[in-house]
Amino acid sequence: MNEKPIMDILGVPVTPFSMQEAVAWLMDRVQRNIPTQVVTANAEIIMMGQQDPAYLKLLQQADLVLPDGAGTVWAGRKLGYSVPERVAGYELFLEILKYAGRHGEKIFLFGAAPGIAESAAAKAREIAPGVRIVGTRNGYFKEEESASIVETINATGANILFAALGAPKQEYWLRDYGSRLQPALRIGLGGSFDVLAGKVERAPQWMQRASLEWLYRLLKQPSRIGRMMALPKFVIAVNKASHASRK
Repeated sequence: MNEKPIMDILGVPVTPFSMQEAVAWLMDRVQRNIPTQVVTANAEIIMMGQQDPAYLKLLQQADLVLPDGAGTVWAGRKLGYSVPERVAGYELFLEILKYAGRHGEKIFLFGAAPGIAESAAAKAREIAPGVRIVGTRNGYFKEEESASIVETINATGANILFAALGAPKQEYWLRDYGSRLQPALRIGLGGSFDVLAGKVERAPQWMQRASLEWLYRLLKQPSRIGRMMALPKFVIAVNKASHASRK
């Protein structure tokens, strides 16, 4: 049972778990075979919810929304909540892989470009000895193939599904096929397979600690400038919400 106070960040219910708390809560759900859709919400995802009412509703109905990104942690604290740390999707991915390696959970990797999920699976077996990656599938597909993909996933007996399709596509897909999917735990991971496979570099540790990962991504991929414009809008919206709550 999630007894943590839920943070309301621009209408998105974010649970301020620490990484350790998040993994413990999620693995308990897996052990009890409780269907659980997880969103790791950074500022960009929260702002998507402001622009798309359907996506905001999805975020509000997710079983767990975690504070992924310095922006979400800052927003929670700005709004008066206690937030122990950020729970970045990539780190959560690694922690669950290691847990699964120790406890025998079965994992399916779905998403990214052809060959990436397989490379990520190979790397996962290096960093998480004993981990059981029971299937992979790239993220290039037509909507009419979705039912077949669900059957493929279910046939492996996986009880944890990582979907790296990018937001908001991954969240919508996991929701739309949630009633047919057999893995108890379903998590959207954006570009995490690419990172694990070594195709995309993460920011240096000092930039991560300084909450500058967004800047590193922008320097590496200038085409992200349009998406990054969500950040100042997010800060303005949170400041307005904070001011309104003090009235």
